Amino acid sequence: MEQLKNIHEGLALPEGVSSQNAFTVRGTYCYCYYNMDATDDRGWGCGYRTLQTLCSWILCLKNIPDPIPSLCQIQETLVRIGDKPQSIIGSRDWIGSIEVAMVIDTLYDVPCKILHIDKGSNIHEHKEELKRHFAEKGSPIMMGGSTDSASKGILGVCYDANNRHYLLVLDPHYHGSMPTHSKLCSCDMLLWKPLASFEQNSFYNLCLPQLSHV
Repeated sequence: MEQLKNIHEGLALPEGVSSQNAFTVRGTYCYCYYNMDATDDRGWGCGYRTLQTLCSWILCLKNIPDPIPSLCQIQETLVRIGDKPQSIIGSRDWIGSIEVAMVIDTLYDVPCKILHIDKGSNIHEHKEELKRHFAEKGSPIMMGGSTDSASKGILGVCYDANNRHYLLVLDPHYHGSMPTHSKLCSCDMLLWKPLASFEQNSFYNLCLPQLSHV
């Protein structure tokens, strides 16, 4: 399975944003997406795929030769630690940021911080913490929500001279032929998303791996 690394590189910043006001993932990650391993997980696997992207970053940083865990291995891990019943194995049950944190801690001994944002209209209240995360830790982030239940990766945060902030979103919902940078941008799977465009009444849970890229 060919893995696409650091797919965000070369993406232009939003108009009016200078490079000194952009904080992005550091290190190497692989883009994981629907059906990339011949498992048709459309409609339920986005949380697993975002987790796989986070795992790829950790594996690279810690120089672990293991492959990215499969969807089944993720489910088996959740059963082994007692978080999920045996029936999840082989199922289409969703997972969210809490499960992602537990799997990362179990597999790699990397703790994660859960940042709970009560509604999308309040994401701006956490922009400074997100800047610090990318400046000090550098890991990709998992973002899941309630009304906006589609999991997504967050690879950075930036702002312009008018203090308009954006999050760099890497969406795992792509499926089809081998993705490229241009394909992902054209279908909004890779984009700088204004904070105001997130669902304003959806709560969000963000999973921030607490491992520093040095």
